Order: sequence, then structure tokens, then C-alpha cells
Amino acid sequence: MTEDDTPLRGRWIAMAALLVAGFMNLIDVTIVNVAIPSLQAAFDATDSQIEWVVAAYILSFALFLLPAGRLGDVVGRRRMFVIGVVVFTIASALCGLAPGIGSLVAARVLQGIGGAMMTPQTLALVPALFPPRERGAAFALFGLSAGLASVTGPVLGGFLIGADIMGLDWRPIFLVNIPVGVIAVAGAMRYVPKIPGDKALRLDLVGMALAGTGLMLLLFPLIEGRQLGWPVWIFAMMGVSVPVGLGFVLWQRRQAARGAPQLIPASLLANGDYVTGSVLATLLFAGIPGFFLVFAIFLQIGNGLTPLESGVTTMPFSLGVLGASILSGRLGTRWPRQRITAGAVLLVIGMTALRMVLPEEGGALSRMAFILPLGLAGLGLGTAVSPLFQTVLANVADRDTGAGSGALQSFQQVGGALGVAVMGQLFFGLLRGGGGYPDAMTAALWFNAAAFVAVALLVWRLPEPRLVPEIRPGRGGSDRPEPAPAE
Repeated sequence: MTEDDTPLRGRWIAMAALLVAGFMNLIDVTIVNVAIPSLQAAFDATDSQIEWVVAAYILSFALFLLPAGRLGDVVGRRRMFVIGVVVFTIASALCGLAPGIGSLVAARVLQGIGGAMMTPQTLALVPALFPPRERGAAFALFGLSAGLASVTGPVLGGFLIGADIMGLDWRPIFLVNIPVGVIAVAGAMRYVPKIPGDKALRLDLVGMALAGTGLMLLLFPLIEGRQLGWPVWIFAMMGVSVPVGLGFVLWQRRQAARGAPQLIPASLLANGDYVTGSVLATLLFAGIPGFFLVFAIFLQIGNGLTPLESGVTTMPFSLGVLGASILSGRLGTRWPRQRITAGAVLLVIGMTALRMVLPEEGGALSRMAFILPLGLAGLGLGTAVSPLFQTVLANVADRDTGAGSGALQSFQQVGGALGVAVMGQLFFGLLRGGGGYPDAMTAALWFNAAAFVAVALLVWRLPEPRLVPEIRPGRGGSDRPEPAPAE
């Protein structure tokens, strides 16, 4: 926006560039879920290798989300956004050209880094583009874009794989990002204003290293343990993750005492309500990415569905999320803990009902039978997410709300990676141990149902929020909440 508050020319074209990039990032997640069986067959990949295709992206995205937000402050938000889109686009090309599963996983790590670089900048650039009276409409477009991506991704992925364009099989699901990325970069360079950064700001590199090391010490054994036969050193790795995690907390406290940069402010780590809320976010999202990974394998390899049929089968979940998100926006800040509980209960009911309609081994699969369970589960997730973020952040001091929001999104991603590891372990462990696909799917569903039950119960340990924030972008690349009047 110009200094005299005159609306910026081309701001809606600039907004389109931001939305295109965000849409590309979000849709890529759901497309890959549908493609997992095709990737495993194409590379003759092991179970753990195929889990890394999903987990590597989620983990790198989670680790780089917070520092990438701060880097936007340092080098300038437009520059950081453009660099992120370029990295994501190049990584997509590398994914599409990958000659083996190892190179694909490496490219997925790079994709996650690119996604983390551009994601915090999108919301944070809105105040620079729009006057206050137009920002509500601009923010609403991000929610609409996310909902459309969740609905479109599975079907588009199934269509691209089924079309087998030029004999490329699964590769177009990544290569399609190249022209989209080019359009997003061109639009941003032309219409998004250049905002100078503050080079005096610094990053907590040691904190990043400790967080990354601790997560890898935990995730690697969970994903690779069964494949390696559970040697003693695998359990030792998991044990070492505990002191490394403690070391991260102590380092954040040391940084706070010195007035130095912190990856997660020590005041947040000392806030019991925030820590409990972060555990809730981790549990809620632990049950989602892993579910779609094993469900795609169950549908395609276990029951012979095509990628397109698999993608269409999962659509009721996405439609449920979209519908509940729209309703949640209308409810605003009312009844947050009750809505979180209702959402978690709907997720439990949906996953339990899904388990009940699974066919017996060798029996006929009815895709119609999945509509109601998946729709209920989608409604549950869409009902719970917004009030969960609002409730957790309402118990955070004003000075920490920006960092708290960004860290909460990172915990969300970490939960997804942990869920992939645990649900993959349950599913593939039972499957390779002689069980059938229905039994393996049931074992995985027990885990996410248990996680959702824990969310429904633990949310009542959080105090009733006096002021529930509405999420708005803030410093550090996070969605900075601002208190709204209580209902």
C-alpha cells in the first residue's frame, strides 16, 4: 500500500500470485497421497522408503517454518517468497525426474524447505498489499484456496496418474508444478511491492540443529525399526532423543537469558497451557497424514482401485473439512472447547464407522459405504482446527502470540510426521506379519481413533479463553493473533 493509503495498483493480481503459490503447495500434499502406491510399484520401494516420501516433506517443512518466517524479516518478504517458490518449483522438477526412491526423498526434503520458505510470507504480505477495509476479503481467499486444494488434489492426482501422459506414469503430479511456479514468480516480481528486510535480526541456528536432531532420533527408529529388525541401537536412538529434547529446552532458556534469538521463545515452553495445547495439536494432526498414506495403499494395492477411483473415494473427507470450515468461520469465537470436543468425537465416530465398513479379506469393497464415515471425519477435523488454534493462543501473552502461532503450526506438522511413522509401523507391521489388508487398516485406525479421544479429553485441561484471538499475520512470518471481543 502506498504511503498516502491509496490502494496499490495490481494488488489483486499480486494476491493471485500468492494464492497460486499457496495452492500449489497445498495441493501437492494431497496429490502425493494418491500416488503412493504407484511410487512404491515404480521404484519397488520398501515400506519404510515409501513412508519417507511423505514424512520427509512434512518434517523439513516443520523444521524450517519458524526460521523461514524470521528470514523473511531479514531479507524482505517478497524476496523470501520468490526464493521459496523457486526452490519449491526446482524441487518439484527434481521429484518428477527422480531416477530412484532415494533421490525422490531427497527432492521431497527440498520441496518441504521451499514450502516453508514461501508459506509464512503469503499471509504476512497482505497488509502491504491491501488497505484495512479489504484485508478481510483477502484473508478469506486463503481459506477458500486451502479448501479447494484439499478437494481438488486427490482427484487431480488420480487423473494425472491414470492419464499416463506421454508414458510418464506418476511423474506429472510433480512436473505440473513447474508452469504454476513460473506464473507465481512472474506475478510476484511484477506486482508484489519490494519490502526491505532488517539485516540486524539473527537466527537461532543451534536451536534449529537441536530440534532437527531430536526429531530425527525419534522418527528414524519409528520408520526404519521394523525394516531393520529392531536392533538395540534403534532403541538407543529413541532414548537419546529425550536428552536432546531437554537440551533444546535448556538452550532456549539460555538464549532468553542472554536476550538472543530463540527458535521457540522460552516463555512459551514455560507456559503449561501452551504446551498442553501444542500436545493437542500434535495429537490431532498425528491421525491425518498417516491415515491417507495407508488408506491409499489399502484402496489401490489391497482392493485394486485405480488412483483416480481412490482419489474420488476420499473426497467426502475433504468436502466435510471444507463445509465445517465455512460453518466454523460463521461461529467465530463462540464455544471453542465444546467445538473442539465435538470435532474430535466426530473424528472418532468417523474412523470407528470406517473400520466397521471395511470388507473382509477377499470380500467386495463398497466405495459408497465410505461416504458417511469419511464425511463425518472431515466434518470433525474442520470443526476442531480453528477453535483449537484460537483456544491455545488465547492463553499466550501478547508478546508471544506471533511466535506461538508459528510454533503451533510447526507442532501440527511434527504431529503429521509422527503419525506417518506410527501408523505406517502398525499397518505394514501387521501386513508383512501375515495379516490381511483389512486387519492392517484396522490396526492403523485404532491409533488415530485413540489420538482423537485424547484430544476430546485433554482439551478440558485448557482454561476457558477470556479473549479468543482472530488470526492475522504478524512478525516472524507467523499468523499473529489479535484479541477479539469475547462473545
